[in-house]
Amino acid sequence: MTAPLHDTDAAQTAAVDVAADVPAKAIEGRSPWRIAWIRLKRDKFALAGGTVVVLLILVAVFAPLIVGALGHPPNEFHEDQIDPLFSTPKGSWGGINGDFLFGAEPVNGRDVFSRIVYGARVSLLVAFLSAVVAVFLGTVFGIVAGFFGGWVDAVISRVMDLLLAFPQLLFIIALVSVVPDSLWGLTGSGVRMGVLIAVIGFFGWPYIGRIVRGQTLSLREREYVEAARSLGAGRGYILFRELLPNLVAPITVYTTLMIPTNVLTEAALSFLGTGVKPPTASWGEMLARAVDHYEADPVFMIIPGLAIFVTVLAFNLFGDGVRDALDPKGSR
Repeated sequence: MTAPLHDTDAAQTAAVDVAADVPAKAIEGRSPWRIAWIRLKRDKFALAGGTVVVLLILVAVFAPLIVGALGHPPNEFHEDQIDPLFSTPKGSWGGINGDFLFGAEPVNGRDVFSRIVYGARVSLLVAFLSAVVAVFLGTVFGIVAGFFGGWVDAVISRVMDLLLAFPQLLFIIALVSVVPDSLWGLTGSGVRMGVLIAVIGFFGWPYIGRIVRGQTLSLREREYVEAARSLGAGRGYILFRELLPNLVAPITVYTTLMIPTNVLTEAALSFLGTGVKPPTASWGEMLARAVDHYEADPVFMIIPGLAIFVTVLAFNLFGDGVRDALDPKGSR
C-alpha cells in the first residue's frame, strides 16, 4: 500500500521546517597563501625542517645569552682541559662533561659548544644576506628580461650565461687574498664576511634570474596583463602590480633552496682558509682544524660536521615542503 498523499506533504513540510531552523554554513573563501599553509601543515617533514630552522635562527640571534648560560667565551683558552702529553682533551668523547657540553678543542681547550653556537651566526648571516642579494638582482634582471624581450633579453641572458660559467670558488679565493684588512668601514672578519656575501650573492643571481625570466615570459601573455594594457596601465604598474605579485611563490621557493647551498659554500671557503679570519668561530674553520686531530679526537670533527648536515637538511626539507605547498599541481 502507498502512503496517503496528505501524509507525504506533511513529511516534506516538516523537513523544510527543520532545514530552515538549522543555520546555513557560511562559505568561507581561502586565499592562495592560506591554501598553501594548509598544504604545508600536512607535510610533517617540512614542519620538522621549519622547526629546526627557527631554532637555528634563535640560537644565532641569542648566541651571547646561550653561551653565557651554558658555555664559556668562544675564544677563551682552557689548558686545564687538555692532556699535556697528547694535546687532546682529557676524558672520553672529546672531553664532553657538565661544563663543556660538546667537549673542548685540542691544543687550546676552547669550548666547542660556544664555537658551534657562534659559528651558526656566521653561517646563517652569510647564507641569508647573500640570498637576499641574489634574489634582489635575479628578480630585477629576470623580470626586466622577460617583460621587455628583444635585445634587452638577449644581453641579460648572455650575461647570465657568462656568470654561470665563471669559476666562482676560484674567484672568491683569489679575491680574498688581495682584499685589505679594512674595507667599507669593516675590519677583520667583517671584511671577509662582506666579501663573501657580495660575491656569493652576485654569482648566485643568474640561477633565480632564469627562473624569474621564464615565469615572466609566460605571465606577460596572460589575460589580466592584456586587460591592464588595454586600460592604459604603464609598464611600471604592470611590472610591480600585475607580474611581481605572481612571482612571489617561485621566488620564495627558490630562496629557501638557495640558503642551504650558501651555507655549504661558506663552510667550504672557511675550510679552505678564505672564509672568516680566526679566531672568529666558523663551522668550516673548525672542520679544517679537526683534520690534524681527527685520528686522536674524532668528536672534534663530528660535531661541526653534524651542525652543517642538520642545517642543510632542515632547510632542504622545509624548502621542498614550501615548493609542494605553493604548487597547485602538487599531489600533497
